Amino acid sequence: MTDKGVAHARDTYAKAKAASEEAADLLESTYTTVTKGTTDYNLKLIEIARINTRAAFDYAHELLGVKSSSQFIELSTVHMRKQFDLITAQNKELCALAQEVATEALAPIKTGVSTAFNKATT
Repeated sequence: MTDKGVAHARDTYAKAKAASEEAADLLESTYTTVTKGTTDYNLKLIEIARINTRAAFDYAHELLGVKSSSQFIELSTVHMRKQFDLITAQNKELCALAQEVATEALAPIKTGVSTAFNKATT
């Protein structure tokens, strides 16, 4: 009876050790994916900031050549319309990128949980 208890304890220990190693690997994989995704997202933010800053300076430069109030209004209207369209597109890009990062981050977790569940039921 004691031998059975010791064997059972060893088996339980081995399973727990394997599960903890798998969990650590899962966390490492998830962390790597999230880190890469966050870097990509931040690089996209920097690119967007660069584009928007360039547009603002171009607009300011164009304003220097304005000769009348009607020309100012026309230039401002065109600029606002372009910026609205640009910001709308940029927001869509950022949302898609954030969704992609979240999906990629969850993939290893889903796989790990599914694997753990399958092992637990067998």
